[in-house]
Amino acid sequence: MRIVIAPDKFKGSLSAPDVCRHLEKGLQLASGGNLQVIRIPVADGGEGTLDAAVGSGFTRRTAVVSGPTGQPVEADFAIRGHEAVIEMATASGLALVPQVQQGGQPDSASATMATSMGTGQLIRAALDAGCRRIVLGVGGSANTDGGAGLLQGLGARLLDAGNNELPPGGTALAHLHSIDFTHFEPRLVDARFVLASDVDNPLLGARGAAAVFGPQQGATPQDVELLDAALARFVEILAGEIGVRAVKAVEAPGAGAAGGVGFAAIAALAATRRPGIDVVLEFTQLARRMEDADLVITGEGSLDEQSLLGKTPMGVARAAAAAGVPVIAVCGRTTLARGQLVEAGFEDVYALTQLESNVDRCIAEAAGLLEQLGTQIGGRLAAGRLLGPAGTKEDLHV
Repeated sequence: MRIVIAPDKFKGSLSAPDVCRHLEKGLQLASGGNLQVIRIPVADGGEGTLDAAVGSGFTRRTAVVSGPTGQPVEADFAIRGHEAVIEMATASGLALVPQVQQGGQPDSASATMATSMGTGQLIRAALDAGCRRIVLGVGGSANTDGGAGLLQGLGARLLDAGNNELPPGGTALAHLHSIDFTHFEPRLVDARFVLASDVDNPLLGARGAAAVFGPQQGATPQDVELLDAALARFVEILAGEIGVRAVKAVEAPGAGAAGGVGFAAIAALAATRRPGIDVVLEFTQLARRMEDADLVITGEGSLDEQSLLGKTPMGVARAAAAAGVPVIAVCGRTTLARGQLVEAGFEDVYALTQLESNVDRCIAEAAGLLEQLGTQIGGRLAAGRLLGPAGTKEDLHV
């Protein structure tokens, strides 16, 4: 029997490759090692996208770049031929803010001063590696700088009225007077960018980057007002330099992604926004690799209403349905009703909370519990009972 395991990460607990590994261990234990298992870690364009790329044959590379607070960090990216996959969180992620690394919460200072410069520098590293098609997976960012830092990382200079370079961060953009593109990376002319994001927010206003995502990064209500006004100033000055496409990009779906990095990518890099899961499923070649499969197993930490809006399990389930392969899900927990799971296309769903009702223990002991679920699934496969006891979707496990 040939099984494809294609899960997302269990956030805060296991990476997608770890989910694959522990699930396979349980499956093989129950089957006596007789299963052919294909591991394909996937993601929805945010954190975990890099792991998905490496699991699909890309080569991991490392570059030292400026982190969100200006401290140097080692950031990974992945290349395959002339294609690169960049996960913004590795260079400019909220998890790289010092107080967050120490177990604390982001604050007003980090929210207003964090920069996306490292992401621009990571793009340069990909260009140095010969890549000309670059997938930019955004999510988990620390900055609300409209992607101004990204442009700086690519050689642009952001200047105030005295011709002095601005300090990093979103609020500093209130003092922006001009942008010098003299030394802007020339190889970008030959590069093509894909913005992998499920976020459809515009850059400015009540649904914009500052208002919606700023508080998650530590911004106060006053910070949100200042950041939104500063981003509007950035748009005005950038439009004066590159023309009307900067104005059009403000309302483009995804412009507000990653603190406005989506805006800079669309306006200055001519990036094409696509749903993250579609991009990942494309470069992992999941559809081709599941063609002869007998079963697909997908999942994520929490299978809930958000999952139904295009998260990883739904993308995998759609691909499995198109290939005519049954699909089941594993998860930490699910809040979905049986009817929703059936409608989503799942033959069965297995949750760690079936084995351990304490969610904190599920998170801490996910590896062992996932192996137990794998053993359960493997046992049912060995007994010829893929679905519930009566062999119908009405008998879903969850």
